[in-house]
Amino acid sequence: MEFSNRYIVLFTIVVSLVCAFGVSSMAVALKEPQAVNRELDRKANVLRVAGLLPPGEKLTKERSDELFKDIVEKVIDRTTGEVLEGVDPRSVNPFPDSKDPSKSDPVPSAYRLTQVAGMPKRLLIYEVNAPGHECLILPIWGNGLWSTLFGYLAVAKDASRTLGITYYQHAETPGLGGEVDSVGFKKQFSDGKQLYDEAGRPLISVVKAGTSVDDKKHFQVDGLSGATITGNGVHAMLQLWLSEHGYGKYLQARRTNGT
Repeated sequence: MEFSNRYIVLFTIVVSLVCAFGVSSMAVALKEPQAVNRELDRKANVLRVAGLLPPGEKLTKERSDELFKDIVEKVIDRTTGEVLEGVDPRSVNPFPDSKDPSKSDPVPSAYRLTQVAGMPKRLLIYEVNAPGHECLILPIWGNGLWSTLFGYLAVAKDASRTLGITYYQHAETPGLGGEVDSVGFKKQFSDGKQLYDEAGRPLISVVKAGTSVDDKKHFQVDGLSGATITGNGVHAMLQLWLSEHGYGKYLQARRTNGT
């Protein structure tokens, strides 16, 4: 059976329209569930680094509401360190803002290794007030070897030491740079590393695997074997976000107030 060119063209158009309609309908139907899942994933990572959600436990909407009642989300002005009262945290998205020159400032050349596009003028923090888990949680990101690493750093409320770290998104090599997710690497942060020296400069550092020394273990983090570049990226990331160009001015106020 032979078909005319007109029939073939019309048939192709109809099939394309049907497929396009199906894909569009599916995208619309999944939009809300995907948004809910993204929000649950964000909260799960915040709760885990705060020690409020055991590893492997699946977070439900009801459970997240219960646990997040002791967490206050705040928006801070990065340039002054002041909390911006009356600003809805849901209206602030620092990572996209970092790529918008009108909403960010250039990253100083000393931190170029992070490859962070810009420093957002407004940052988010999470203040955890759950008994026994009190801390501040700071969203951080920066480059490793192959990818941008997105994570959360938990610090004491007086900004004296680390309490935990987690990286929830990256594409580093499994078994090498991917070990930023390992229990051993993250435990060094939960054991507590000193954040600043007496002059208020970021002190915590990631050193080459196996080179930390006893009298500096209170601020040195052993890097990852075979993943020096990823370790260097984590070091640069911490130095940037803890500096006055990141959360430094806000954390300085916390240290000064002792709260």
